[in-house]
Amino acid sequence: MPADYKQMVANLRQFYDFSDKEVVAVGAGGGQLVDLVPETRKLIVIDNDPAAIHRWQARIDAEGLKGRVDAVQADFCTASRGGDVVYFEFSLHEVGDPGKALRHALTLAPEVLVFDHLPDSEWVFHAAEEDKVRRSTKALEESDCVRRQAFRTEQRFQTYQQLVDKISCQGKVALERATKYRDASEIAIPMTYGLSLLRGRSRTGECRSYSLP
Repeated sequence: MPADYKQMVANLRQFYDFSDKEVVAVGAGGGQLVDLVPETRKLIVIDNDPAAIHRWQARIDAEGLKGRVDAVQADFCTASRGGDVVYFEFSLHEVGDPGKALRHALTLAPEVLVFDHLPDSEWVFHAAEEDKVRRSTKALEESDCVRRQAFRTEQRFQTYQQLVDKISCQGKVALERATKYRDASEIAIPMTYGLSLLRGRSRTGECRSYSLP
């Protein structure tokens, strides 16, 4: 992937310890969640997309992960499968009602971990996802948080066409914004993202903003 996924995984592991936990992951993503399998007691992937679940099931079979990973096709907000922590990996901003999703997550596990974009990210602008990210960030700020941290990286592309291929699924606005890089090479677009840890009944009121290290 264009972003430095190794850096992002290092940020994640520094922020939260998955050791011996049953993790309910919201959204199948591109399969990168498999990196967490060795650390968890069990990984439960929930996604409403049959194709995404099929890809996960094929990977489970091919890599001998049966018993360690379950792939469940369901709308998360109606799912009943619980665990030790519910984990949103760049998926909360895609949910229609992120506040409802967070409230439901806290009925399934005592902790909720959210890894997602921040509103000030230039990459969010180029992906034309400002409204989605503002909505998910607002839902997090209105939730009970015990810890929050911000990080930055870059989305890198060797050519304009690689950038277009990446954001084409985001629609016309994203493609129009990308034209500023039409004649560029070695493109680097700053991206900020945050990790937030929520706990049920915490009522700390301490996490109202992110801070970059």
